[in-house]
Amino acid sequence: MTQNSSQDSKNTQADPAAEKDDGVSETFLSHLFELRDRLIKAVGALLFVFLCLVYWAPDIFHIFSRPLLDALPNGGKMIVTDVTGSFFVPMKVTMLVAFLGALPFIMYQIWAFIAPGLYKHERRLIIPIVTSSYVLFIAGMAFAYLLVFPTVFQFMAHYNAPLGADMATDIDKYLSFAMTTFLAFGLTFEVPVVVVVLVKLNMVRIKKLKEIRPYIIVGAFVIAAIVTPPDVLSQLLLAIPLCILYELGIFIARFYESKLDPADEAAEAAAEAEAAEAAKTNKA
Repeated sequence: MTQNSSQDSKNTQADPAAEKDDGVSETFLSHLFELRDRLIKAVGALLFVFLCLVYWAPDIFHIFSRPLLDALPNGGKMIVTDVTGSFFVPMKVTMLVAFLGALPFIMYQIWAFIAPGLYKHERRLIIPIVTSSYVLFIAGMAFAYLLVFPTVFQFMAHYNAPLGADMATDIDKYLSFAMTTFLAFGLTFEVPVVVVVLVKLNMVRIKKLKEIRPYIIVGAFVIAAIVTPPDVLSQLLLAIPLCILYELGIFIARFYESKLDPADEAAEAAAEAEAAEAAKTNKA
């Protein structure tokens, strides 16, 4: 009897820990199931939009390639060097359009999954950030399609004329070029969002952003030289908007910058004075 009672007491003491482990396991599994459901809905939305657009895939590709076709001389055409290129390239373009169309719903599914774990002030911050990021990315792609593509292709076409070379671009190479350019300009237009987020999270002060402005300008031209075609015009079309958007981000961040405490302001002023004194000493 004594042994049985002692075992019962041990089991009773172990029950709370076991129940806690069971609760953690159930919570983890419930999150996995919810993540699965959200992924299924997101992929389903993407496939639904794609299937709705796939019938017009040739027309979508024609719109997609219009900037290059308009720049070609009379009788100029695009070519296909891959056996399956005439089928898969329009499908890829249609999938890209479908992804952009379904992206708001996909972002909502991501938001619905992570929202319960966020604080109220974090929710208020994420919604405008996500919305503005989507709008600015689309704006960057539109800027590339409407301004950069026609300008660059017209320049290249006129450059080929004195050489007596016919400009015939493979549709797969054109897709690769367009995707790289869309990504570069889409990310470039995200600069104001990045600046505002950094300032809002107190990771950097506006004063510091103004101090590093010369380095940002140099970095903008370096990035433009890497991701754009090797001509000055396309590099300027990326570097100049990047610098302008950086200034726009600084302007908007003024409304989100938190004020420093008097003690922090005094410490920051002392650090700046010390740095200035050290710089003078080094020069001397």
